[in-house]
This record gives sequence, structure tokens and C-alpha cells, in this order.
Amino acid sequence: MTPSGRAKPQGVARLMNAFGNTWRGFEGAWREEAAFRQECALAVVVVPLGLWLGEDGVERALLVGPMVLVLVIELLNSAVEAAIDRIGEERHALSGLAKDLGSAAVFGGFVLLGLNWLLVLS
Repeated sequence: MTPSGRAKPQGVARLMNAFGNTWRGFEGAWREEAAFRQECALAVVVVPLGLWLGEDGVERALLVGPMVLVLVIELLNSAVEAAIDRIGEERHALSGLAKDLGSAAVFGGFVLLGLNWLLVLS
């Protein structure tokens, strides 16, 4: 039971609800986040190239995996930003820090991507 007294869906109904939430999340990120669209465009290049250049499964995973991770981190960063913006539009040091930390996490994903490509292909 939820706090509202409603029973939570189970089984296939829960999976269908979860998929709907996931789909709406991707749609929202695509519609509202230019950075997500840009990173998806980069992924369209990086993923096939990584699959082609990797000589075995491990190399392919090391070339492609960080790009997927960048997209995941961007989704989390966008969620943090949306929550902060929902709380209020006024400037606050902690709100700014939260957004900066999310941005730093995305940058870390890109560093991982670049390092993996450099190390695997050198």
C-alpha cells in the first residue's frame, strides 16, 4: 500500500507503468534539454565508431560504455536541475552548488570517455 492507501501495481502492470515513466523521461529530456540532444548526436557517432574500432568485446565496451554513461549522468543532472527549479527561481548558494555538481559529474563522464578512447586506441 502507498501512503495514499492505494495498492501499488505489481507484475506486468508495474512494468508497463515503469516503462511509461521511462519513456516520458526520455521525451522530456529530448524536448527540454539541449545538452541531452547534443550528447545524443555525439552518441550517434561515438557508439558505431566504437563498435567498429574495438577489436574485441572488452575494447568495444570501453569505447561505447562511457558514452552511455554520459547520457545517464546527463539525465540525472537534468533531474537535479528540474527539482531545483521547481523549488524556486530565486538564487541560492546551495541550489547553485547542486547544479554545478551535476555539471561537474557530466564533465567527469566526458573525461572518462576521452581517457578510454585515448588508452584503448593508442
